[in-house]
Amino acid sequence: MTALPLRADVPEPRHIVAEALTPAAFAPFGDVIEATDAAHRFTINGGNTERFHDLAKIDPGPDGRTIVSIFRGQPRALPFTVTMMERHPLASQAFMPLSARAYLVVVAPAGDAPRAADLRVFLARGDQGINYARGVWHHPLLALDGVCDFLVIDRAGPGHNCEEITLDEAVLIEPPR
Repeated sequence: MTALPLRADVPEPRHIVAEALTPAAFAPFGDVIEATDAAHRFTINGGNTERFHDLAKIDPGPDGRTIVSIFRGQPRALPFTVTMMERHPLASQAFMPLSARAYLVVVAPAGDAPRAADLRVFLARGDQGINYARGVWHHPLLALDGVCDFLVIDRAGPGHNCEEITLDEAVLIEPPR
């Protein structure tokens, strides 16, 4: 079998490696949802339950109402090429994994459509959720090691709350080192 020549008009994608998901690193994009010693916590239910309190700034936006859904993400293999991003201009959107599996979070700052160079990639543990702040650009679910369910808290209401763009160049997410 003869290999086909590479097309000269298709550039090599930009390469990026996922970084650890931490509250400080993710702060420009929203909140990390996790039960840690740093969280405000207290005992409830007669001392039987520890409450990790107010972990994300859920924002349903004007005239919106908060809804709870389950999204089932199909696994993606690395390396994975990112060519598009989306954002929700009217409200925040929170994801909490229910399958205890690691997943990737691809983000870019809120504002104008991002360029490939603006992307950051985080490797989230199966016990960490994320809350995208209103208007933050992100890639749809990127489950890794199997089908993953996520509890999703987002908005229902009037107005168009999902915008998608194609990136100026492809970005190849490589496996963590």
